Amino acid sequence: MEYLHFARSESLLVKTVCAIVVKGYWDKLLKPKIGSSVTSSVINQVLSEFSANGFSVSWAAQNLVEKIARRDFLLSPTVLNALVNSCSDSDVNAHVLSWLVIFYADSKMSSEAVQVFEHMRVCGYKPHVHACIVLLNSLVKEGLTNLRDAEKVEELLIEMESNNVVPDIFTYNTLISLYCKKGMHYEALCVQDRMERGGVCPDIVTYNSLVYSYCREDRMREALRLFKEIKGAAPNHVTYTTLIDGYCRVGDIGKVLQLRGEMEASGLFPGVVTYNALLRKLCEEGRMGDANKILNEMGDRKIEPDVVTCNTLINAYCKIGDMRSALKFRNRMLEAGLRPDQFTYKALIHGYCKSKEINSAKEINDDEAILALLDELVQGGICVDISVYRAMIRRLCKKEGIGCAERVFGAMQTREILGDTVIYSSLAYAHFRVGDAVSASAFLD
Repeated sequence: MEYLHFARSESLLVKTVCAIVVKGYWDKLLKPKIGSSVTSSVINQVLSEFSANGFSVSWAAQNLVEKIARRDFLLSPTVLNALVNSCSDSDVNAHVLSWLVIFYADSKMSSEAVQVFEHMRVCGYKPHVHACIVLLNSLVKEGLTNLRDAEKVEELLIEMESNNVVPDIFTYNTLISLYCKKGMHYEALCVQDRMERGGVCPDIVTYNSLVYSYCREDRMREALRLFKEIKGAAPNHVTYTTLIDGYCRVGDIGKVLQLRGEMEASGLFPGVVTYNALLRKLCEEGRMGDANKILNEMGDRKIEPDVVTCNTLINAYCKIGDMRSALKFRNRMLEAGLRPDQFTYKALIHGYCKSKEINSAKEINDDEAILALLDELVQGGICVDISVYRAMIRRLCKKEGIGCAERVFGAMQTREILGDTVIYSSLAYAHFRVGDAVSASAFLD
C-alpha cells in the first residue's frame, strides 16, 4: 500500500512538473513544496513524457534544467544519466549536456561545468564546439586556480582542434597572460605555438605578456631578444615600460636610459607608470637628488604623480630619516586629492619610530606625530598589520610614553588584533621602569 501511494504521488508530481514546463509557470516549480520533491527519477519521467508526446527532448531538458540547474543533485552521475536516458539519440544527448556546460559556465560555476564536461567524455558524447569555447573562456577568466584547471584547458584546446575550430585572439591572449602572471612560462609559449599553428597571428598584447613573463623572472636577455623579434605589431607604452621596469629591477640603469631614448624616438613618451619604475630604482639606491630631477621632469611634461609615486618617495625619505620631506610628500598627496593608503602610513610610522633625531621645540614631536597618524588610520578605516602597532608601542615605551603606548595598544585591541610577545614585553618593561610592578605583571600574565 505504501509503495502504491508513493507511486501515485510521484506520478502526480511528474504530471505537475510537465504542466509547469509547458505553461512556463517556473515560479511554482521553484517553490519548496514542489521543487524539493524533484528527484532524478522525476526528471527522467518528465523527459520520457515529453518524448512520448512528441516534444523535443532537448527543448524539454533545457527549459526544465535551466530552472533547477543550480541544485547540487543535478551534478551526480545518476542525474546526468537521467537527463539523457529518455532518448537514444546521441546527438540530442550531446546537445542537452553541452547546453548544461554552457549554462554552468555562463553562471560562473566553472567546476560544475567541468563535471558535466567530464561526464560527457566518459559517456562518449561529443561536446559542442560552442560549449568548449564558453568553458575555456570561463576557466581562463576564473584564473586557473590549480593544475587540474590548466590540464582541462589543454584538453579543451585539443577538443577544439579536432573539430577544426580555433579560439579567437582574445581567448588566446587571455590564456597566455594568465599563464605568464602565474609564472607558467612554458605553458604560455605552448599556447603561442598553438595559436600560430592555427593561423592566428600574435599581436602586441601577446608579445607584452611574454615579455612580462621573462622580465618577472629577471631573464632580461631573453626579454630583449623577444622584443627585437616582434613582427606584425608595434611596441607600445606597455612594452617599453615592462622592459624598463625589468632593467630597473636588475640594476641596469644604462639600459633603462637607452630604452627610454628609443621609446621617445618612436614617438612614445613615458607615462606615470614608466616614471614610477625609474623613481623606485633611484630611491632604492638612495639617489634622492636624481629622483627629484625625475619628479621635476614629470612636472615639466604635465605628468601628475599618483599614489605610487608619492609612496615611493615617502618611503625613501623615511628610510633616510628625512621626515620633513616625507611629510611634505604626504601633504602633496592630500593637496592633489590622492588618498594615503596603508603603505603610506606604514612608511611614515616606521620612519618616525626609527628616527633618532632630537627635535627642537619649534619642530613637531615624534610621539605626537605618531599618534596623529594613528588617528588618521582609525578615521580613514585603514587596516595595518601588527608590525606597525609593534613599532609604535616599542618606540613610545622606550621614551617612557606609557600613556601613549597604551592608547595605541587599545586601538589595536579595538580592531581585534592580538598582541605578541614583543608588545607585551615592551609594555611590561615600561611599567617596571616607572616602578609600577602591578601593571607590569598584568602584561606578563
